[in-house]
Order: sequence, then C-alpha cells, then structure tokens
Amino acid sequence: MTTRPLGERPGKIIAVHLNYRSRAEQRGRVPRHPSYFLKPTSSMGSSGGTVERPEGTELLAFEGEVAIIIGTSARRISPDAARGAIAGVTAANDLGLYDLRTADKGSNLRSKGGDGYTPLGPNIIDASSVDLGELRVRTWVNGQLVQEDHTSTLLFPFEQLVADLSQMLTLEAGDVILTGTPAGSSVVQPGDTVEVEVDAPSAEGSPSSGRLVTHVVQGDVPFADFGEKPSVDDRQRREAWGSAPPQEPSTPEPDWAALTADVGTAALSAELRRRGHVDVFIDGVTPLKPGATMAGRARTLRMIAFRPDLFASHGGGYNAQKRAFDSLGPGDVLVVEARRDPTAGTVGDVLALRAQALGAAGIVTDGCARDSGVLSALDLPVFAQGGHPSVLGRRHVPWETDVTVSCGGAAVQPGDLVVGDSDGVIVIPAAIAEEVIAAARAQEAEDAYVARQVMNGAKVEGLFPMNAEWRARFAADADTS
Repeated sequence: MTTRPLGERPGKIIAVHLNYRSRAEQRGRVPRHPSYFLKPTSSMGSSGGTVERPEGTELLAFEGEVAIIIGTSARRISPDAARGAIAGVTAANDLGLYDLRTADKGSNLRSKGGDGYTPLGPNIIDASSVDLGELRVRTWVNGQLVQEDHTSTLLFPFEQLVADLSQMLTLEAGDVILTGTPAGSSVVQPGDTVEVEVDAPSAEGSPSSGRLVTHVVQGDVPFADFGEKPSVDDRQRREAWGSAPPQEPSTPEPDWAALTADVGTAALSAELRRRGHVDVFIDGVTPLKPGATMAGRARTLRMIAFRPDLFASHGGGYNAQKRAFDSLGPGDVLVVEARRDPTAGTVGDVLALRAQALGAAGIVTDGCARDSGVLSALDLPVFAQGGHPSVLGRRHVPWETDVTVSCGGAAVQPGDLVVGDSDGVIVIPAAIAEEVIAAARAQEAEDAYVARQVMNGAKVEGLFPMNAEWRARFAADADTS
C-alpha cells in the first residue's frame, strides 16, 4: 500500500525557511545551510477546511510544500541513516500572514502559527515506495496552476534536513517537517480556494497525496490593543506577492539610457575594440520597432534544447521564464539565450507587457518573438531575429536565470551594460562601461566635426582620420565653442 490516511496531530511541526532553488532565485539569495522555525501543532488543518484572513490584514500567502513524516525516533544520525527515519510524505500548505512579520521579528509564531495555517494531507505516500528526490509538488489557486517544482531542485535534500535537525533535538515518530516552497507563492483573498498535491509521477502507480483543499474566508474580529498590530510596507507586499526584494546598490545606478542617448553602438563598439573586446555583438537581432533604442543592465534567461522529460520537469508552472520576467526592475534588459534558433518564439505579448509594467529597459533574444505585431507597438524595445508564431515547448526548455549566457555569439553576464539601436546590440562589461561611454562620446564629437567639414567642402585626406593640423583646428574650435 503506497498511501494511507493522515494520522493524528504530530508532536511538533518544523518548517524550513528557504530550500528550492527557484524560490532562492526569486528571493535574491541562496543560503549556505538550511534554517528552520517551529509551527504550533494547533495550526494543523485538514483537507476541505478553512483558513481565516484576519480583519484588518491584506497579505495572507500560500506556500505549497512537501511535508515529510518521521517514522522512528532519530537523534544524532547521519544523512545516510536519515533516509530510514522518513516514513512518509504528504502535501502541506505553509500559510503565512505577512502583516505580522514585523511583529514576529523572525520567529514566525503569529504570522505562521494561526489556527488552520498548516493544513496537511489528505493522504500519506509511503516513503519506501518512491524516490524522495523525484517528487513533484503543485499548487492551484481557483483551479489555476501557480506552483510546480520537483524535489530534484532542492538546495538541501530531505536526508540532510533530518540529520541536521537531529544534531540538537530528538525527532520523534509522527513529527512533521515542511521542506520549503518553490517559487510561485503569492497572496490569496477571501473566497479563494487553494489546492496542493504531492505525487511521484515516475514511481509505479504514480502515488499521490491527493489534493489538499483549503478555502480562504474573511475574519470579522479586529486585533486588540494589547499586542502589536498588523502592519505592512512595500517590501512585505513585494515578498508576499512574489517579487524579489530590491537589491540596494552600494552606489547609485547610472542612468544608462541618458548616458548613451547621444552615443551609437558603432562608436561604443570601436572603443571596445580598442580595449581588446571584439566579440561584443549579439549578432542577428534587430529592433521589432524600427528606430528603437535601449540601454540597461543585463538580466539573463537561458533556454536549453527541447526534450520532453526536461520540459515536463521545468517547462510548466512557475518556470524560469516566468520567474525571469516577474523579477525584472526599472532599467533591466532581459537577455535570452535561445541558441540562435529562428524556428520558435521565446517571448510573447503577455510577458513583454509584464516587463514593460515593471519598468524594464528592453528585451533581447537571439531567437524569435511571438506576437511580434503587438510587441512592435509597445514602448518596450524588443530585439529579436524576427517573428515566429510558436509557443514555448517547440524548441526550448526554460532552464535557469541570472547566469552567464551566450546570446548571439556574445557572452553576457548579469549586470553587464546592454545597448541597442538600429545597428544592433552590443554588450559592455560593467567594470568599463562608463569609461567606454565617455570615450565613445568624445569620438562621436570628433566624427561630427569631421562630417561638418566634409559637408563644407573639405577633402577627406588628412581629415579622416585627422592629422596633426586638423586636430589642432578641432581643439581650437572646441575651446571657443
């Protein structure tokens, strides 16, 4: 028998703060080691139950998770031995009220410990019947899939969590460990229904926990004055809704659009060549809107070649493509590595609109764009090989974000300066960007001077490039202007 009904209330419920790589990327940090918090056993709920969003609050968030159930007492055991201590797995919803995070100051006691804030079940999958590294967790809100990930992407596997916790406390039979949520967690409203399911698609019989159903209702009792009341700020709203918190730069970010407004990619590429950077062109791309220009810091998305099993594990739900677009900010240029494949679209109207709404500076893909007519009408510059009507999954699998990519023959690292105009797109390493722009602007001034002299009848010989005599005239004119 691979599944059984959920048993009685556990002795303790332990939760992991951050464990899925997709969630870590969304949060903008990757922990070196797991960290934990306790949830009161009174927070346990069952499938079909309700959870209350208290009066005066706004940020009740769901977190679909795999819950592991301890089957035998464990104290100071190794990761190898920890596998035998895990009796089963089931679905969990680690609900939390972001309005109380400031009051909790890290403990999560009130924000995560409310009655019904830990629904579990409905069934337990026998751990001995499945590969714990090949489980799938999915979450639906009002029937729409919003989270999907696999335990193969965990930062800290189940065995490590059990062994680590057992160093300081005895894990007892029936204890529950919530193993973290993937990206896609967001806010729910009264009237919403959240469903979470854990299954093992590759195991014999495809055992499943069944869908854990929770209905959100509105509370009508306000918080009293004898404790800290709920409060929210923009940071809590961003984290609750699922956008990464802003990364405060140590120095103000330059206004790249303003700095490059009077400098073309031709002049910039010449200065890069003088410094030994010759492979800086994202070849084969042009603006979908003629005459469009852009400049901004690079954010990256890497697509790999399509394979059915990899698309099944990485293509659905809140995948890398959606995470990349959701995490864009003002001044960002999303650079998509699509292996120069002209036979598939890599961005469409909905995601481009999301990027525009977030203030992004542009999109570059060395593949094609879908809905190119719509994209060409946006205020957001999009550079691509051209248009193609296909959807995701024909040629590509969205694989990872904010890594070094190769786009159109150019290496691009997150934070590089990406500049595009009618001549194409170039990439400037962040460390020399301002230096290159200043030199290119000076060169543009010289070129403009030369062009004026030619228009006035001057010969090209000695003027282009300028000899000593012409350079002296140029300097004199510059001093008097």
